[in-house]
Amino acid sequence: MAAYSEFLSNLGSDHAHVVPISVFVAVLCFCLVIGHLLEGNRWVNESITAILIGCATGMIILFISKGKSSHILRFDEELFFICLLPPIIFNAGFQVKKKQFFQNFLTIMLLGVIGVFISSSIIAAGSWWLFPKIGFQGLTAKDYLAVGAIFSSTDTVCTLQVLRQDETPLLYSLVFGEGVVNDATSVVLFNAIQKVDVTWPDGWESVHLLGDFLYLFTTSTVLGISTGLLTAYALKALYFGRHSTDREIALMVLMAYLSYMLAELFQLSGILTVFFCGIVMSHYAWHNVTENSRITTRHIFATMSFIAETFIFLYVGMDVFDIEKWKMTKLSLWASVGMCASTVVLVLLGRAAFVFPLSALSNFMNRRNTEKTACITFRNQIIIWWAGLMRGAVSIALAFKQFTYSGVTLDPTNATMVTNTVIVVLFTTIVFGLLTKPLITWLAPHLDPGCDSREPKSPKDDLDLPLLSTEESATSSLIRAKGSLSMLIERPVFTIHHYWRRFDNAYMRPIFGGPLGNQERR
Repeated sequence: MAAYSEFLSNLGSDHAHVVPISVFVAVLCFCLVIGHLLEGNRWVNESITAILIGCATGMIILFISKGKSSHILRFDEELFFICLLPPIIFNAGFQVKKKQFFQNFLTIMLLGVIGVFISSSIIAAGSWWLFPKIGFQGLTAKDYLAVGAIFSSTDTVCTLQVLRQDETPLLYSLVFGEGVVNDATSVVLFNAIQKVDVTWPDGWESVHLLGDFLYLFTTSTVLGISTGLLTAYALKALYFGRHSTDREIALMVLMAYLSYMLAELFQLSGILTVFFCGIVMSHYAWHNVTENSRITTRHIFATMSFIAETFIFLYVGMDVFDIEKWKMTKLSLWASVGMCASTVVLVLLGRAAFVFPLSALSNFMNRRNTEKTACITFRNQIIIWWAGLMRGAVSIALAFKQFTYSGVTLDPTNATMVTNTVIVVLFTTIVFGLLTKPLITWLAPHLDPGCDSREPKSPKDDLDLPLLSTEESATSSLIRAKGSLSMLIERPVFTIHHYWRRFDNAYMRPIFGGPLGNQERR
């Protein structure tokens, strides 16, 4: 018996990092098995399963350690931003249905960019007004702005697992596209807030914040597109597949990760860079590799993303029972409950404040057309609003980045904010996630009368007209130009998409790869 105890002691001392990693991997495997067994009922998704298993694991570890700790591993926000976040965002860009995404691009950008600013402003102002009344003080003006960005980031996984892309293509495209752009915008806004001096707030600081946001958004997008095009050109020109499919797959993976790291190196937004890098790679580079590599890359990126998301939600479940943070906070139980409830209410209000008005604006812009186009029905607006109520991995990571140092904090105020964020993520993911299936089942089959929710179809005869024709009289050319310009104003998305496809087929695809015209399979 003494020898056995000595063996365990030596094992723990000699493998101080191997043991917790092994245990965590085992819990990950257990989570995958349970998620597979619960897949059939579609009531509990992978996120909820991982959180619940994380909670159970945290309780067991807390009991074994006699109340000292509930963690197997210590969370590090740098680990999240460097290792876990890139595969999640890249896979979102790589797997996005580009046709649906860009046909609804203006609506997605309205919800994903303008909506984040509206939601962040409401949450920041509401927190600044409500938290002191509850008895929680100590946050600075920059902290309140950061809180707005932290709780504006959404997690639409629960809704996407219920929606069927073939049955509701418009709704699926809007929920998926807005979710990804929302996360990217929230991170960019969070980074821009860190650079703002709020000691002497004035109008110029708001302009400076907006300028930093636009700079980060534009440069990060350009960097991601450039990296994707460079990868596509290298794969097309060098044709790695004639010798080894491993090299072309490795090049795509490494270049995607390099785009993220370059963005972080230049203090840009890596999440936005790697997202657009994923879109460009799927549009060009994916067609330049062998058929085996195409299948492999899609599964590799999806698997890496799935493991990273499961890892994060497992940790969120375990962090609920972090006794150190709960002991450090000085708020009473009811004050903590009131603070969490206030945050959830602000999330509900902030989301509603932009989903319904911006959806109405999108419908108004679409109804200027002579024919019926895609319309966001009121029921679909409710689903879009509900889909963005869950908070997830990005909110957790931003909260740890703002209020901890390598996952550790000795400040009671910061500890309170971390625990508040974890509880809000836990509550919204489990409660709202469980209610998602019945809500969509009730709303999705019904369509509002007088509003066509089908995908818009652009008239080919109009879109094939050039802006100016040299083969006609001046009068006829001016008439056609006027019609095309009018079409550009009334149908900006479809008109721009049409001329982009012509430019893409004529110049981009011959250089960077990909099928021409209707040959595209993805």
